[in-house]
Amino acid sequence: MTTLVHPSPTPLTRHHSRPGVRHLGPNWYAAVMGTAIVAGAGSALPLRAPGLRGAYEVVWALAALGLLTLLTARAAHWLRHPDQARRHLADPMVAPFYGCLAMALLAVGSVTLGVGSDVIGKDTAVAADAVLWVAGTVIGLAAAAGIPYLMVTRHKIGVDGASPVWLLPVVAPMVSAATGPALVAHLPHGQWQEAMLLGCYALFGMSLLATLVILPLVFARLIHHGALPLALTPALFLVLGPLGQSTTAVNNVADAAHGTAAASYAQAMTAFGVLYGTPVMGFALLWLALATAMVVRAFRRGMGFAMTWWAFTFPIGTCVTGAAGLARHTGLHAFNGLAYGLYALLVAAWLVAAVCTLRGLVSGRLLAAPRPAPGAPASAKARTT
Repeated sequence: MTTLVHPSPTPLTRHHSRPGVRHLGPNWYAAVMGTAIVAGAGSALPLRAPGLRGAYEVVWALAALGLLTLLTARAAHWLRHPDQARRHLADPMVAPFYGCLAMALLAVGSVTLGVGSDVIGKDTAVAADAVLWVAGTVIGLAAAAGIPYLMVTRHKIGVDGASPVWLLPVVAPMVSAATGPALVAHLPHGQWQEAMLLGCYALFGMSLLATLVILPLVFARLIHHGALPLALTPALFLVLGPLGQSTTAVNNVADAAHGTAAASYAQAMTAFGVLYGTPVMGFALLWLALATAMVVRAFRRGMGFAMTWWAFTFPIGTCVTGAAGLARHTGLHAFNGLAYGLYALLVAAWLVAAVCTLRGLVSGRLLAAPRPAPGAPASAKARTT
């Protein structure tokens, strides 16, 4: 299996065998997330130019097709290789990627409503988003509670085992919080809309507090045990996910609050979106600089392509939508400029990751069984007893 982070966080060599779904892990949903955010983040920008909408629709179609294909392939994986599927859950470096399933459903649902509605019709888009949002939220809540439970009770993790991938299951509810407000206007007035609005705030708080628990562990691991292995280095970009997505969430909730909540609450939510989002976006830029420096260091030491490169896409995309939300509520051109710059970075990262992934699929390398390189840390090989 090739994962966004491999079962052993070290560069992997592969046996070139006949491709199949046995080693197709939940990490592959990251490619769907990274594709969907290209369309979703682009549509959040104020730029309107001929052909852009059509381009976003093409990317949305690719994301939707990718989701359907992966759902089918992963179902086949569970049916044909249940032993391998159980090993994925028992692996502390693979199990967190079940959060990607929830986020892929939520991301495709959101972009279906925001971009695909012109293609399939508004009513169909709303229904599709509603179904995907409910499914993604339920799965995300299960992952946010279940994966940490496995980490505590079943997984064996060494003192140097803290990883940015631990954020994946707990950030899924934040994606629900950011995408849910778009459905508020399509719910019955009154209790339904208000419950959805405050429910998104609850999901925001749930994910934020869990993130604040995990982030210090990740940074402490870097300080006390040094840089991550080369293949795992791009996972540092995953830290941007909860930062950008939480900024997006509070600003999207503020947009939905007008006409739904009392005027005083709507004004307070708008103010909170700016007062919370601005410092968090500042920290996101600081982390982006650190993560970029670490990736440059890894490139110089010979880091090659791995599915970890998809970590360059969705987290950056959430910063685009976060900056765009701040631009809407402040009117500052600086936030628009930041959103455009980050979006250019997102598109470049997506193109590179997509091309390299297609090459790996054609060659069969990305579906072959991984083999840890000699000398992998003991904590990376830890398994459930």
